[in-house]
Amino acid sequence: MTKVLILGANGRIARIVEQRLLAETDVQLTLVLRNAGRLLVTSPERETVIQGDVSDSQLLDTVMPNQDIVYANLAGNMALLAQTIITSMNRNHVPHLIWVTGSGLYHETPNPFGAWVEQVVGHAAKNDTRHAARIIESSDIPATIIRAAYMTDDTKIDYELTYKGERFKGTMISRASIADLIMKIIADLIMKIIAEPTAYENTSLGIAQPGTDNMLPQVKLMAQHR
Repeated sequence: MTKVLILGANGRIARIVEQRLLAETDVQLTLVLRNAGRLLVTSPERETVIQGDVSDSQLLDTVMPNQDIVYANLAGNMALLAQTIITSMNRNHVPHLIWVTGSGLYHETPNPFGAWVEQVVGHAAKNDTRHAARIIESSDIPATIIRAAYMTDDTKIDYELTYKGERFKGTMISRASIADLIMKIIADLIMKIIAEPTAYENTSLGIAQPGTDNMLPQVKLMAQHR
């Protein structure tokens, strides 16, 4: 049975993914978050909840063994978190990472949205996420990086993808859409485990809602909770 480790399990995208995995698959979930009391366990036979900080390497080495897929849904010191996760995955021979972050990692987001992202997120924070991406991409761990446009709580699932080296399209994306992409990636990786090829391994995917290219989000926040 496939085992999925979700880091930052209280995030809004992570909670959607958790419920969809329980409803649509038979995977076993390990859910790591800072305050375990925030998470309502609906399937105790398939969910293990761990309270702790993902930057704690000892904690990661406790939960990492025998996992098949790590999905990181995090905020904060992203470069430190990326390095800690990659190191633990290497030590414990875990074969795939799904990493959710924002657009603009490669200065691929055209203005005016690109400038808006830099202003709202802040240069220091954006440089930290870029450093985290470099750590992941230079590692030996097969990974999928998801570069999301401005995230909304719209329940509509509607998205288009761009790849590293391509100009980013769109400005907004629902968390439900990001969760749907993560579900597709996990399904693809489960097929790989039984020796089928995967379309998402070692890719960096931009995700946004079609038709939003010329729209700027109206809410200015210093950071988005994933």
